[in-house]
Amino acid sequence: MSTTETTSHSARDTASRGERFADWTDGRLGTYQFRFLIRKVFPDHWSFMFGEIALYSFIMLLLTGVWLTFFFEPSMAETVYHGPHAPLQGVRMSQAYASTMEISFEVRGGLLIRQIHHWSALIMIAALCVHMLRHLLTGSFRNPREANWLIGFSLLVLVTLEGFFGYSLPDDLLSGTGLRIAEGVTLAIPLVGTYLQMFLFGGEYPGQDAVPRLYSFHILLLPGLIVALLTVHLILVFYHKHTQFRGPSRTENNVVGQPLMPHYTAKAGGFFFLVTGVLALLAGIAQINPVWTYGPYRADQISQGSQPDWYMGFLEGALRAMPAWEFTIPGGYTINLGVLIPAVILPTVMMAVFALWPFLEAWVTGDKREHHLLDRPRDHPTRTAFVLSMIALYLVLFFGGANDILAERFHLSLNQITYGVRIGIFLVPALTYVITQRICLGLQRRDRDKLLHGRETGKIRRLPHGEFVEVHEPLDRWQAYPLLSKDFPTPLPPPAAERDGVPNPHGRKEKVRYQLSRWLYGGQIATPTPQEMRQALEHAAHSSNGHASSDGHPETGQRDAAEEREADQELH
Repeated sequence: MSTTETTSHSARDTASRGERFADWTDGRLGTYQFRFLIRKVFPDHWSFMFGEIALYSFIMLLLTGVWLTFFFEPSMAETVYHGPHAPLQGVRMSQAYASTMEISFEVRGGLLIRQIHHWSALIMIAALCVHMLRHLLTGSFRNPREANWLIGFSLLVLVTLEGFFGYSLPDDLLSGTGLRIAEGVTLAIPLVGTYLQMFLFGGEYPGQDAVPRLYSFHILLLPGLIVALLTVHLILVFYHKHTQFRGPSRTENNVVGQPLMPHYTAKAGGFFFLVTGVLALLAGIAQINPVWTYGPYRADQISQGSQPDWYMGFLEGALRAMPAWEFTIPGGYTINLGVLIPAVILPTVMMAVFALWPFLEAWVTGDKREHHLLDRPRDHPTRTAFVLSMIALYLVLFFGGANDILAERFHLSLNQITYGVRIGIFLVPALTYVITQRICLGLQRRDRDKLLHGRETGKIRRLPHGEFVEVHEPLDRWQAYPLLSKDFPTPLPPPAAERDGVPNPHGRKEKVRYQLSRWLYGGQIATPTPQEMRQALEHAAHSSNGHASSDGHPETGQRDAAEEREADQELH
């Protein structure tokens, strides 16, 4: 005999404790409304990982930076070293340098944390640079992401300053020399240079205020700005549809990929631990910034072969390559062009060009549409060539900053290397621009040829009449779709000189736009028209029946009975 127990009606209607807590939370925070966030789709492409590397490196910077603040002493007051490092016993130094030595040799795990912190800074800036280049080369900065582009560019500038300030805090001979150069650059700025120097350094460097002021910027002001801008940047990434490369089922109105929960979150979490592991591995096996070998900063000393961190290498090279030009204006004020041009004007112009590029391109094209599909770099040869020429300029200046190291290691003349850098500043970017543009146009021609005639298979076939030709296969749908659906930009039409006998009031501006549009989009290889594609398909169908092609592109892989009887030969 079996019995059935029933639950009373009131008991069934009573929610569990967990449900009641969830309802209470939702009534105050609206958590149920966030369901659209956890289902947000993210496309999957390897080039998107650089932004994540920068984010995860920044997290490691925050964690290790908080730990280092417990032991670092941001003071330039003098003390005498009596630590375990014998070569510096009895040497007078600042408390900032002494505390850095204590972290490195006396605090358990201190050297590892210092090196993780430093490697995280270097890798974060590198990842941000590659991340920004990816946006530039693929056109993801266009409407509606111009504001987010400016935020990302501001993040790169702030992170670079943050890295330089943190690099200067130990007050060792190498970083102190870098700060002395920074002071000279600040003083070279006309009109406001002396005021900025007083604000940053508190007087004549080294003084007593440089490290404490930089420390305040490094742990409070700049991190706060970076966190705020990073938060806004990520919110805008969520707000706008994520960009994606062209492909089947991908349009301007959808995103094809994986949802945030659980797929993307699991992959991102694993990638975070991978980045953390690589940073820890680098810190454990690759020594960086060994301040004990440099010694404390002294104004009358400098280390031979001194090099800054890589992101400041171009500035060092520009200063070394620039001749020592200066002139005096009425009133006895000296303008030092040897510092002003390479260290102030050149970086400012480079940053302004990159920051304003989205607005320049939008003004030239007059394109107000929203863009959520990415371009391939080859589809915009001028933009790609210009970006790579700027990279070439950076690399020339970067190696120019190591002219003494290159002269010593390769037994070359220092003056010859310096003159080579001066010539390369103008020659290498120009050659890079021309070569890159020609490569992009060549790749466009190759894409057009593959659409019309298919791709080579590497198989050679002998036709019935004895001719040897290579077998071509038509592109499949996944390969052909991005080539056919790409956005083909065209230059603007020339402006009208006059209308109904009245001169065009905007003629000068329209002429400038016309010339710039010809520079940006002129001379591109057009995508095959529908008629050309139909002819190519008819040609492929004709060739598949065993007839040779007049242009050297025979059948697409199918054999007929006649060819089998002729015992065609395939040579692999």
